[in-house]
Amino acid sequence: MSYIPALPREAVSGAVGASLDAVQKKLGVLPNMFRTFAHTPVALNAYLQLAEATAGGRFTAKQRELIALAVGERNGCDYCLAAHGAIGRMVGLDATQIAAARNGDADAAGDAALLALARRILDTRGHVPTAELDAFKAAGFDDAAILELLVNVVLNIYTNYTNHLARTDIDFPAAPAQRAA
Repeated sequence: MSYIPALPREAVSGAVGASLDAVQKKLGVLPNMFRTFAHTPVALNAYLQLAEATAGGRFTAKQRELIALAVGERNGCDYCLAAHGAIGRMVGLDATQIAAARNGDADAAGDAALLALARRILDTRGHVPTAELDAFKAAGFDDAAILELLVNVVLNIYTNYTNHLARTDIDFPAAPAQRAA
């Protein structure tokens, strides 16, 4: 049971209501996480603006979902693992790719480098050793990619921690249990 309840759509109005309507139109549903963010326009707008910024970046939808899965697993966010498992399938990831991403693995070398650095950002709280940043660059990335990856990690930390604090009721098919590497 949630600690911070997901608000019914009819309980919010104005700009928050309009934002929720836009989310529902885009996704076809209004997930509990968004209805939880609806308690304050600051929380909802922070998510929407950061998500829009990352969607306009260099990483593909598949790569953003791989990152979300790796971060969600590392942070133990059952809500995000369920949501990004479902979204991952919508953008073309299969069950094997989803499970691998949760463990920080990917088929493509570039995607594997993204997930490795994302996990190191989490593990070191941003104090990633220079040698590891250099290895990321050697995999074909640049300084801009490091910063953009950080934004993607931060977006997912935000949703992970929101769902931890709120104890958001999961309204996606539950992600299978697995042990992270």
